[in-house]
Amino acid sequence: MSKITIQAAVCRQFGSPLSIETLTLAPPTAREVRVNLAACAICHSDIIYADGGWGGTPPIVFGHEAAGTVVEAGADSGIAVGTRVVVTLLRSCGGCIPCQHGAPTLCEDNFDPLTRLYDINGKPVAIGLKTGAFAEQVVVDSSQVATIHNTLPFTEACLLACGVLTGWGAVVNTANVPPGASVAVVGCGGVGVNCLQAASIAGASPLVAIDLSAEKLKSAEQFGTTHTILANADDYGEQAQHITGGRGFDYVFMTAGSAKAAEQAASLLATMGTLVLTGMPPDGDLARINIADVAQGQRRFLGSKMGNSHLRTDIPKFLRLHSEGRLKLKELIASYYPLVDINRAMDASRRGDALRNIILFDNS
Repeated sequence: MSKITIQAAVCRQFGSPLSIETLTLAPPTAREVRVNLAACAICHSDIIYADGGWGGTPPIVFGHEAAGTVVEAGADSGIAVGTRVVVTLLRSCGGCIPCQHGAPTLCEDNFDPLTRLYDINGKPVAIGLKTGAFAEQVVVDSSQVATIHNTLPFTEACLLACGVLTGWGAVVNTANVPPGASVAVVGCGGVGVNCLQAASIAGASPLVAIDLSAEKLKSAEQFGTTHTILANADDYGEQAQHITGGRGFDYVFMTAGSAKAAEQAASLLATMGTLVLTGMPPDGDLARINIADVAQGQRRFLGSKMGNSHLRTDIPKFLRLHSEGRLKLKELIASYYPLVDINRAMDASRRGDALRNIILFDNS
């Protein structure tokens, strides 16, 4: 099949508004699928990238938290046309050392370096975060999609692609939080509240939400928190110590994209406590940590990329938990925007006004 024409939000210059442009999309190769998108959530990673925090060379199409319907499938994709799917940035070859050791989020295969997007002059447009989902359609590797059932709205399904995978996976896959552990979550955006959801179901107690925004702390209360703390309160440390009886927390999840937040999170750890770093600050942000305190208290620092998730096994778990009423999705959504209003949606997310804003596509 020849290239098709789509509408997409293109970053022509970091820090500037995205422009809605007509692009052409190349057909999928044997392992790939083409997906007609219905919805794409805005993640803070998209904002950091669009603001120049992670480098790259524009023009670029961002967006990586999407859902839609497969409309074309390569011969080796193993996916049928018409399948409803979540589309993620997780791309795995299955054969490299990380993939063979159960860590597909760390896949070392570079895959095909060629773009699938071109502007009206035939010049290539880069695909941000391996997905490029601020567009009506995407072409992605078959490992980047997972099937969803017909009853789950695309607007809720897209949230599974990153925010839920990352937050839930950090608690369950990376940290394996046991019942009764004390847990604090620093940063209560889309990833943070999913850390709270997972820790609540795991039986964590106390379960404390920490954020600079009183509004976000209010929202966090519906995801299982037992206490909330304003991160800029004068008695921030005293509150945390009081809640834990002076011990500190067994597990602290840092989901904010800030080195200062990492330092603050580290200060909350109990002896033998674990800090899980899921937040992605801009490149070059460095945190100051008291190494002697880490060693003497036998504290652990764990990195967690996309929650160490396994797409084909984790997504079915989420679908089951949601059908049982135990996983909240609709409650994560603040507002819906058409693609033409993506800059307004990005600005609202940039200000921290919302957990997740959703882009809806006309062709869905």
